Amino acid sequence: MMDATKYAPGYYPVPAGYDSWVKKDHIEKAPAWCSVDLRDGNQALIVPMSLAEKLEFFQMLVKIGFKEIEVGFPAASETEYEFLRTLIEKDMIPADVTVQVLTQCRDHIIRRTFEAVKGAPRAVIHFYNSTSVAQREQVFHKSKEEIKQIAVDGAKLVKQLSEEYEGNFLFEYSPESFTGTEVDYAVEVCNAVLDIMQPTPERPMIINLPVTVEMSMPHVYANQIEYCDKHLKYRDSVIISTHPHNDRGTGVACAELAVLAGAQRVECCLFGNGERTGNVDAVTLAMNMYSHGVDPKLDFSDMPAICATYERVTQMHIYERTPYAGQLVFAAFSGSHQDAIAKGMAYRKQTGEHRWTCPYIPVDPHDIGRTYDADVIRINSQSGKGGIGFVLEQNYGYNLPPKMREALGYKVKSVSDHSHKELSAAEVLHIFEDTYLNRAKPLNVVEAHFAQVNGITATVTLELNGQRKVVTSVGNGRLDAVANAIQSATGMDFHLENYSEHSLDEGSTSRAVSYVGLVWGDNTVTWGAGTDTDIIVAGIRALVSAINNR
Repeated sequence: MMDATKYAPGYYPVPAGYDSWVKKDHIEKAPAWCSVDLRDGNQALIVPMSLAEKLEFFQMLVKIGFKEIEVGFPAASETEYEFLRTLIEKDMIPADVTVQVLTQCRDHIIRRTFEAVKGAPRAVIHFYNSTSVAQREQVFHKSKEEIKQIAVDGAKLVKQLSEEYEGNFLFEYSPESFTGTEVDYAVEVCNAVLDIMQPTPERPMIINLPVTVEMSMPHVYANQIEYCDKHLKYRDSVIISTHPHNDRGTGVACAELAVLAGAQRVECCLFGNGERTGNVDAVTLAMNMYSHGVDPKLDFSDMPAICATYERVTQMHIYERTPYAGQLVFAAFSGSHQDAIAKGMAYRKQTGEHRWTCPYIPVDPHDIGRTYDADVIRINSQSGKGGIGFVLEQNYGYNLPPKMREALGYKVKSVSDHSHKELSAAEVLHIFEDTYLNRAKPLNVVEAHFAQVNGITATVTLELNGQRKVVTSVGNGRLDAVANAIQSATGMDFHLENYSEHSLDEGSTSRAVSYVGLVWGDNTVTWGAGTDTDIIVAGIRALVSAINNR
């Protein structure tokens, strides 16, 4: 049995009254984004990226729209040092992008960091030390004052070196393990650092309040952010940043509620990569805002290409159900879902609706480079007539009557059920064609000629089981006349219950398709479809196909 008594909350709630953020229902403006893929993300890979891979990833992040990118911990390894020097010396950092480097509050590491970042057009020096109760007691064996002094000494050295080295420097401080720190003490340490750095509105400083380890429900973290928002000094010169991890599976909620509570910046990784359960997912955060009509200032319009590059250079797999990016996140196998989606699509087309309100799909797949045919309606034994009909119409132009769509649905589901697999659009088309389209055996109409005598008179040449016969009959239309001729010649007992037609292509030589439903004397129903450039021929072929399906 599991023993829950060994665990207890390890976080420190703030006093009552720091929860005004709950009155807000959504984020109205995108925060500043900082990608930490090349630091937190890279150090969490089984095989860290090579120099060439890091350069490619950096360029992808720039293309997506990240204006702040943490490029590494240059004092940690030669590869990270060389990567930063390559970016600087080869002038690969765009004018509107700021690189960020990470360093502990340790003298030799800070000095090595400044050597690495020398000459950068614009760089954030991100220094940190851990402040949590557990780290103070178990790792450093230091008092609160001693831990605060580490932060203050680090700030003094960072400020000193920033004046000695060439470069345009901004600053960020993190009380690491903030979530396990008494919040008033975290504020005390941050304010001590701010007193050293003396930020101004023109040159603000970032105070990053990380969810180094998720220890609470997201609203507790939001309350902590609001407390800091109200108690940090130099507030008009401070950018509050958040850096959530996902240990409790609520990293996205932590980031979103933190923004509601006053955070102005988010440090994140694509697809939630990072140590343990990962950093907060930049894609999910940005697309959540997009789904509310807020421009996230990040461009994921070619999600498949971003996913492909990410998986190749990181050797990580994007889970199929990852929000917005996974292969199956738009897929509908359920019949009722497919029917609602198909009707929603039809409604948008009929009404010219601009606002996205389609059932079951939170954002338009086209907006992120996905397609309806391959990504939305997926066909298996759980599918319904709506989805199957949608696949045929979307991919091949066939708009079957509802009852015929239902009949086809049963056949398609049976094939999927017996083969135990998903069916492609091409396989659905094959089932439709093989079952219903232009079936000419055992009965076929070889020729049909019409005259307007007593309504419409049809002279029909039939072929049944290899035998030809010419029959003349009258009807109230051409198809009715042919149907009467067939019944007269064969003794079949049916009547035309359903007929519809539409064009399959555009232009003067376009093909027409017709659909026919017949009700027989014993009340069974059969269906057929026919195509031809001549609509009359298409109708006759559909009639013959329906008869041959008896």
